[in-house]
Amino acid sequence: MAHKKIVIIGPGHPLRGGLATFNQRLCKQFIDEGHSCTIYSFSLQYPSFLFPGTTQYSSEPAPRDMEIYSVINSVHPLNWLQIGNTISKVKPDIILVRYWLPFMGPALGTILRRVKKNRHTRIIALTDNVIPHEKRPGDTPFTKYFLKPCDAFITMSEKVMQDLRQFEPTKPARLVNHPLYDSFGDAVSKAAARQHLGIQQEDKILLFFGFIRKYKGLDLLLEAMKVIKDRLQAPGSQLQPPYSTLKLLVAGEFYEDGKAYQEQIQQLDIADMLILRTDFIPDSEVKYYLCAADCVVQPYRNATQSGVTPLAYHYEKPMIVTNVGALPALVPHEKVGLVCEPTPASLADAIERYFELGEAYFLPQLRQEKEKYSWHSLVETIFDLAASKSPA
Repeated sequence: MAHKKIVIIGPGHPLRGGLATFNQRLCKQFIDEGHSCTIYSFSLQYPSFLFPGTTQYSSEPAPRDMEIYSVINSVHPLNWLQIGNTISKVKPDIILVRYWLPFMGPALGTILRRVKKNRHTRIIALTDNVIPHEKRPGDTPFTKYFLKPCDAFITMSEKVMQDLRQFEPTKPARLVNHPLYDSFGDAVSKAAARQHLGIQQEDKILLFFGFIRKYKGLDLLLEAMKVIKDRLQAPGSQLQPPYSTLKLLVAGEFYEDGKAYQEQIQQLDIADMLILRTDFIPDSEVKYYLCAADCVVQPYRNATQSGVTPLAYHYEKPMIVTNVGALPALVPHEKVGLVCEPTPASLADAIERYFELGEAYFLPQLRQEKEKYSWHSLVETIFDLAASKSPA
């Protein structure tokens, strides 16, 4: 492959979160394969009233040997024109632009229109979402405005591909697997991870990981823990250990009011079954939470793809996922993990089934399945799409 000049438009350090982590890992892959790559990130990503967390910024050090320009102001139209003209003059061979929220449509759509004036750059959009989880006024026109200047598209789930085709039925588009997050450090032993986090070695640990939002179904999982507790305490219960030492580790920041969850926990009387770490988890700590777990649970009400799934694959943790979106395709049932319905009873049944089968049951097939999720495959797909021609 001849040397290419690539620009990634999307979040990067010092912004935090999965999108920034993904973009930086993809940038590294381009560089490792002999290409030049820079990231154009945001000086202002969200106005504070639109951001549900505590801070948008990471306290982690910047990635080495990587150029990240924090220059895009998401709410300043003159800035969009300026940045579009700047990138146009750079004349990258390929722009890989992330689209995850219609709010970004006007800024990104304007930048891309200015870039296209150079008649050289091919624009590939990696659409994490096309139709958002939480709908707001303006979603459809903002999304249409963004999609129009793009030459081709990548999605990481069939659901997003279907949503995309409602807007763009003919332009080239490819479905790829979300590559593994392998930038959080090597795995450590379960014992070492638990010691680091202050978790009892004998406990059986279910992990809910990531930002806490309604669609992710933490409330359903809390109710499932109550179902298990009631079954355990019922007269003549057949449940034996490990259920008496079962704990749910909730690791992630509330992206909505946490009071409702606290009230639910109190009402269900399950505080003794929970370990709550509901601050933002910095990158340097991620591996400890994954490695401490026996199983990762994703009790989502709806889903496109999930960044938690490739994390679990990387650290070789079996998963329990609900039968929504792309999750069942990513987690083959009773091979890599278990698929259940998004109800408390079904989640409770899956948890019991998981411990009946045991972690060792899933590991050989999980290790085989994870080979599909490489960063090189994503890079190849981007180059293939850049070489394709959009319909006239």
